[in-house]
Amino acid sequence: MIIASRNAERLGTAAQRLKSRNVNVNVQSLDIRDERQVPAVFDNFSSQGRLPDILVNNAGGQFEADALRISANGRAVIDLNLTGTWHMPHAFAARRIASGGRGHITNIVLSLAGGLPGYAHSAAARAGVISLTETLAAEWGPHMNAVAPGTIRTSALAQYDISRLKAGIDVLPIPRMGEPDEVAAAVAYLASPASDYITGTMLFIDGGKHLARGRPSKEQDRWI
Repeated sequence: MIIASRNAERLGTAAQRLKSRNVNVNVQSLDIRDERQVPAVFDNFSSQGRLPDILVNNAGGQFEADALRISANGRAVIDLNLTGTWHMPHAFAARRIASGGRGHITNIVLSLAGGLPGYAHSAAARAGVISLTETLAAEWGPHMNAVAPGTIRTSALAQYDISRLKAGIDVLPIPRMGEPDEVAAAVAYLASPASDYITGTMLFIDGGKHLARGRPSKEQDRWI
């Protein structure tokens, strides 16, 4: 297994956790926004005599800003969430298809039902990835899918207003946060032989948020 990130500290922490579970893991410093860096990840893998079978695009990030206040720095969100996500399957598939295979590709997006007020740049990028996933599935064929989490209990929630998050969670059909293991289980399923007849699909791990039931009032307008 190879894990890649531009954050060396998080990369090291993740590697230690995997190694503690007896997973053979290699780490690679990578900024997926830079298309010159991406091929090296797969070339380093193939130099060991094989190509990776599974790609999970889990990189992403965003900051809160009303649409009218998003300046040129909002481009960084597009570059990371959309352009960077494109660089990875493009390099992966070029090598897999050339070798006569396909592999499994899973893109992590967001559950976008009802829009994402305060995150127009991120919503646009994620919607682009969803359409990209469907288009590549139609063009490339098998094993091109996406997972759309809702509000998941991770350290990343520290940057958000918890009261607003709670307002959105309370009206869900399943009124609680999701757990990281629930997202991981969906990714594992899409990478397994059990999903061999599935492509171009998006699995929602969002407690039913995609049903857009019980949209919070305007006073509670930001929830992810």
